Amino acid sequence: MKLKSIIFLILLITEVIFGQNKKSAFSKGADVGWLPQMEATGYKFYDTDGSEKDCLQLLKDRGMNSIRLRVWVNPSDDKASGHCSKEETVAMALRAQKMGFRIMINFHYSDSWADPAKQFKPKAWEKHSFPELLNDVYNHTFDVINALKVAGVTPEWVQVGNEIPGGMMWPEGSTDNWPQLGQLLNKGYDAVKAVDKNIKVIVHVDEGNNNAKFRKFFDNAAEQKVKYDVIGLSYYPYWIKKDYTETIADLQFNLNDMAQRYDKEVMVVEVGGEDDKVQNTYELLVATIKAVKNVPDNRGIGVLYWEPQGARSWSHYALSAWQVDGKPSPALDAFKEN
Repeated sequence: MKLKSIIFLILLITEVIFGQNKKSAFSKGADVGWLPQMEATGYKFYDTDGSEKDCLQLLKDRGMNSIRLRVWVNPSDDKASGHCSKEETVAMALRAQKMGFRIMINFHYSDSWADPAKQFKPKAWEKHSFPELLNDVYNHTFDVINALKVAGVTPEWVQVGNEIPGGMMWPEGSTDNWPQLGQLLNKGYDAVKAVDKNIKVIVHVDEGNNNAKFRKFFDNAAEQKVKYDVIGLSYYPYWIKKDYTETIADLQFNLNDMAQRYDKEVMVVEVGGEDDKVQNTYELLVATIKAVKNVPDNRGIGVLYWEPQGARSWSHYALSAWQVDGKPSPALDAFKEN
């Protein structure tokens, strides 16, 4: 065998091994959907020494290796007009990937925020029949993921729906009508796999410490033969008015139960603590990372902070991990140290 062929073979084997190790590594990251909007309004990010830096670099320096981006169909929220569109999502994903981040895409299937309290259909789909809605979900999902692939980005994970304990695209996709919700979720799954079968599909429910809620949802999903690869959880002790020390054991139990009961990987895709309680938020993150890593058989695959850079002075959101001086909170060191 010629020397050039041997060198090429060595490089190829190294690349394969490196790629596999990268994908099998524990995911530590952040949802930064607000970042383009923050930058557009002139918000500046600073390191601890006062030097101005790219926000993504600041997160990378704190041990993060994954970025999550939400996508809306036709962004309509007045404050966020034009943001979280397909085009912006592609640009942000490409930017993050070039810095070495793994990518997660989060479909809301709405023109604005979707969460347990609201799951509104996109305006362009409002008068569509259910068969048309199935096509809408497939086509929108395929269009965005394919656009990413064409740009050179293949996401590692894709969420079909954001925090959907009551379903999505109400009323057709409500959990009051599980057969229809199951079909909608499967259309999202099929569209993702049509672009790349190796992308892992996530189904995401809030209140990750609430095992009864998760069993009810995923038992119904199993009955409807919903296809997915990863169970995504949100974990916010703040919103249920309890300290993490009161709920972390419940989170651990639920993570273990979900992995075993449904034979799936599990991932905390959203977590957050109060920005003015730095030590408590640091400890919350340490405990959450430990809980996910403790899931048997390496089925706990990651933890992502929701909008750590979304400083309260800009967003009025109390659960960021950013300080008033534009610098990251020391709480984020939990990702680097654990």
